[in-house]
Amino acid sequence: MCGFCDARLSRRGLLAGLAAVSLTGCSENAATGRRQLVLVSDSQLAEMADAPWAKIVAQAPPVRDPDVQARLARIGRPLTLAANRPDLKWSFTVLESPELNAFVLPNGRVGFFKGLLDLARSDDEVGSVLGHEIGHILARHPAERVSHQLAAQAGVTLAQLVMLSGENARFADEVGAALGLGAQFGVILPYARRQELEADRIGVDLMRKAGMDPAAAVTFWERMARAARSQGRPPEVLSTHPADGRRIEALEAAVANG
Repeated sequence: MCGFCDARLSRRGLLAGLAAVSLTGCSENAATGRRQLVLVSDSQLAEMADAPWAKIVAQAPPVRDPDVQARLARIGRPLTLAANRPDLKWSFTVLESPELNAFVLPNGRVGFFKGLLDLARSDDEVGSVLGHEIGHILARHPAERVSHQLAAQAGVTLAQLVMLSGENARFADEVGAALGLGAQFGVILPYARRQELEADRIGVDLMRKAGMDPAAAVTFWERMARAARSQGRPPEVLSTHPADGRRIEALEAAVANG
């Protein structure tokens, strides 16, 4: 990765360095079952997560009801134990917004909008969303997304990317975009469709390990699909996700394969 560390490299040199790194930057991910191009470390991304979080909570502050926050933390805890990533400081926060959305940052911080919480009819349905978000981290989707951006935009050095940290709040939008956050609230941008299906499958596995009913993931996404139709447009969380029918079929298959 040294090819990214010198901002003085010419564009041609940087591209050459990227090509060399990409030959060794692919690794097998047990959670996804496929090889991924990963050019940045999880720890680097975790350090970049504070600025996007600050931007989000400035516009959608945490819900003040402690019982609501305690409920989300209680539901999330067995899922984090099942994830077996003690290196992350997992946290779960309900945010005051009617939006049907949730997100995770690479440091293990999960934001869950109140509108989505109100839509869920059981703790297991809430757990299906949390399992999905945790699944993104286990699948290293944030690192994969940033790595693809680096590969596509070789003019941006890793040194420049790392500089967009919590110490530079004015770069919150740029950091958010790099982490897979973006459109909503100026920072949230969905993952690619293949990654969403992977996160669904991993989430179902986590639910099963945590003692939850994985079938709740199916009932929840069926309700999300109905909500999308009633609104006349898909909620933000569905906008670049797989089509409703395909997603529900994949979830049903994951539940049946348990």
